[in-house]
Amino acid sequence: MSQQPTDPGEFDGLVAVVTGGASGIGAAIATRLRRGGARVAVFDLRPEASDADLAVAVDVADDASVRAGVERVVAEFGRLDIVVNNAGIGAQGTIEANADDEWHRVLDINVLGMMRVARAALPHLRRSPAAAIVNTSSIAATAGLPERALYSASKGAVSALTRAMAADHLREGIRVNAVNPGTADTPWIGRLLAQAPDPAAERAALEARQPHGRLVAADEVAGAVAYLASPASGSTTGIEVAVDGGMQELRLRPA
Repeated sequence: MSQQPTDPGEFDGLVAVVTGGASGIGAAIATRLRRGGARVAVFDLRPEASDADLAVAVDVADDASVRAGVERVVAEFGRLDIVVNNAGIGAQGTIEANADDEWHRVLDINVLGMMRVARAALPHLRRSPAAAIVNTSSIAATAGLPERALYSASKGAVSALTRAMAADHLREGIRVNAVNPGTADTPWIGRLLAQAPDPAAERAALEARQPHGRLVAADEVAGAVAYLASPASGSTTGIEVAVDGGMQELRLRPA
């Protein structure tokens, strides 16, 4: 796993919420922000093992749970400066593969979940001198991937929502950006590989479709999130940073 350089005082005095922060990319983000000096609250369904200053059981599909979580953070730390909307779930298949209930469930978590957390946080972010929201989108928002119709639709919505939020809240002093990971080495991908008829061949195929020839490390995504969240990035808003090994933009010839 790669290690990202850290300015020890980059986030000093700031308070961050990371949703889905108990594992995978979210856990790497929480660790990276804490190394930079932030006090970090992790929201997760099962947050107990989090690398966090405060672990809160929050269901992003439940508005009351979200609002209670945000208020607990502010009661504990007195402020809220950074929101990383990372919680999300995966989905496989073409448009025929998932019933309406599954479409509603995935969109409710992956899109409305981000809206709920940001909405609850906005009154506190407006009081911050360094307010930032970073949404975790995906390569699936910008490239057509097979067997990812529902997931791609949810992440495409996240990308559009990010730009709209950035426009709405820029003059309130709140920056909103997104990070677009490629296929990352996370527990979700691990579970998919375990279910494949030939896990080694499936992993090799996933690695080969990324031009740098491997899965993205969670720490690499965390480094991009830290850049977008940092007070030093005050002129960066309304953008998506791809951390995908060149998958979106590069067209290399076969080796």
